[in-house]
Amino acid sequence: MSGDLLERGRRRVEWIRSQMHLLARVRKDFEASQPFKGLTIGMGLHTEPKTVVLIETLRAGGARIVGTGNHGSTQDDMVAVLRATGMEIYGNRTDTWEQHLADVARVVDSKPDILLDNGADLVATALAKGTLGSIRGGTEETTSGDDRLRSELAGKVPFPVIVINDSPIKQIVENQHAVGEGVVESFMRMTNLQVNGRRFVVVGYGWCGRGTAHYLRSFGGQVAVAEIDPIKQMEAVMAGFKVGTLKELAPWGQAFVTVTAREKVISTEAFNLMPNGAVLANSGHFPTEIDVPALRQLAKSTYLIDDDIERFDLPNGNALFLIANGRMFNLAGREPKGNSIEAMDVGFLLQSLCLERVAQAKKGDLALGANAVPKDINREIASRIVTLLS
Repeated sequence: MSGDLLERGRRRVEWIRSQMHLLARVRKDFEASQPFKGLTIGMGLHTEPKTVVLIETLRAGGARIVGTGNHGSTQDDMVAVLRATGMEIYGNRTDTWEQHLADVARVVDSKPDILLDNGADLVATALAKGTLGSIRGGTEETTSGDDRLRSELAGKVPFPVIVINDSPIKQIVENQHAVGEGVVESFMRMTNLQVNGRRFVVVGYGWCGRGTAHYLRSFGGQVAVAEIDPIKQMEAVMAGFKVGTLKELAPWGQAFVTVTAREKVISTEAFNLMPNGAVLANSGHFPTEIDVPALRQLAKSTYLIDDDIERFDLPNGNALFLIANGRMFNLAGREPKGNSIEAMDVGFLLQSLCLERVAQAKKGDLALGANAVPKDINREIASRIVTLLS
């Protein structure tokens, strides 16, 4: 079975590598320039085929990489592929949250020079353990990690972190378009329900939320937005969406998708207001946007429909259906595809060039803590995209 897993993984990576043309170019550049020679990159990132191609690119530039995946999204055939190349990679798809945190700690204990973080788990763990001596800087992939760097970790990080999510390249290509497409595809594939005519409530109207709302509507869904920020409320109204509070929209919606980077945005009050048969799905980084423990406590009974859909029978007589146990369902669910190959080709080019900048930066070139993506990198990538697609 392990041999079959490895061979399947290799075939998948071969296909995806052949479609990531932007990374192919930077891989050749890195082979020549060796920007990471002698450096260890500690990685905490969804371990899926596109990530493997990113890892190949960084290793071509001389990096040693020690890594782990994110909770619930690790693809075991990708772990097999990476281990077959000699990489130190931890974790598997069925890990508990505690096992995941232990793997994050193992990455930090490897004394990395640079952190490739997703959700600020590596940064937070390094701070908690006090193992900061070798770290010269890092990158952060997500809105969730950006929020942590600028709130609970603000003023505490003694090295620069370039926030990939701050880039308009990532916001437009990956967050808006790729996440929007991925949510629709994952919902249809995992539930076998149609989108057209169904009433969707998108909770959060950031870049991922606006993409999710627009793509659901493009497939014929009736879409409302629950958002607390007045500017984003205005934007959603101007885009033609029904807007309200979650309390107002809960009785109306038939399917709810969270994309907020906030904890417990859907909890007991909303559960009790939702109609019979409502479907709950989370596309945020952390599995806490839907208050699953509160839902379990509320329910009279629960049972699995299949590996990815669970039924909850409530005291009011209604049943709710939860996808992927509240984890990021477009990456943690059955036969996960995640964001499109082309979108992640762009996103991981951005990641690669920012890691190169961190590796080459001299003291004072970048501020301590969260940094925006340098403008010259954004312009360079935009030019490469235009050239590739024109």
